[in-house]
Amino acid sequence: MEIETLLPQRYPFLFVDELIAVSAEEIVGIKTYARDFLFYQELLPDEKVVPPTILIESIIQCGGAGVTKLGIFPRARWRLAALENIRIYDWVRPNQTVKMVTKNIKVSSKVLKQTGIAFCNEKKI
Repeated sequence: MEIETLLPQRYPFLFVDELIAVSAEEIVGIKTYARDFLFYQELLPDEKVVPPTILIESIIQCGGAGVTKLGIFPRARWRLAALENIRIYDWVRPNQTVKMVTKNIKVSSKVLKQTGIAFCNEKKI
């Protein structure tokens, strides 16, 4: 699995299945949250959803995998420093696929600033 060569995370903490587009400007990846996903939370009785923190981590991993694939940063060098302006618009339920789109805003030898958004069924989540 290529994604495992780009990220240090492993099952059950690997939240990107595949990178589908990688460029210096934009990184796009997908993740399908299978019915047996370990980290669902119950929104209502018998209604499971992916926790927002997992969705945020998915976007972060997507961006990290992309910059590693591009050779911008070695796998072991990048670290998360800050999160800003997070909004949750909708829930992700079992067996849904999420598309993460991460854009590189600032890239230098010491700094990487990205922004990201996730979609489910072409709807912002």
